[in-house]
Amino acid sequence: MPANWSDLPRIIPTKLSLRKEPFDSDDWLFELKHDGFRCLAYVADGECKLVSRNRNVFKTFKPLEAALARTLKVKNTILDGELICMDSEGRSVFDTLIRRNGTPTFYAFDLLWLNHVDLRPLPLIERKRQLRKLIPRGAIHLLYATHVEGRGEDLYQAVCEQNLEGIVAKRKNGTHRKAGWLKIKNPNYTQAQGRKELFETYRTKRKSTGIR
Repeated sequence: MPANWSDLPRIIPTKLSLRKEPFDSDDWLFELKHDGFRCLAYVADGECKLVSRNRNVFKTFKPLEAALARTLKVKNTILDGELICMDSEGRSVFDTLIRRNGTPTFYAFDLLWLNHVDLRPLPLIERKRQLRKLIPRGAIHLLYATHVEGRGEDLYQAVCEQNLEGIVAKRKNGTHRKAGWLKIKNPNYTQAQGRKELFETYRTKRKSTGIR
């Protein structure tokens, strides 16, 4: 592995606490919760590694890793995001992702490290501002997680009407250490049906083939 990888810290992604009801607050921002694999993208020396929240290095997304390394014009960086596959209408489809049947995309919602600088002490809203500047407009394999400020109830209602998984609420001025992220799920999300059985099938296949 290139020498500069040793400069990057091994970060544990921010955990999300479950909340049942949406809310409005000027101190919070709200994002769409995509249905995929939470992971960190480590980029250094023109290479990218995708690492799961349990610190496992994904082995089956090499084309995506290469695309991210080409797209991100940096010395090094660490992005927090979700690994997803989308349908023609832009909805994440978990079955497609877990079966490796589609084209994966990295949905980036936080910037933790950039060019040897630790950004975790900065407020989330500032980290997102820098993330927005980092991602080229029109990038195919890399999406920026847009957000709304204050209006969580409206976003949640729209998400439920479109049969999406839910939303995530985040304190605008929260640092990475004091993040306070909340997930608010759509109770009628149809892709959640049969999810336990799908995971069991995937785990069995992963054990027999070594797929990650």
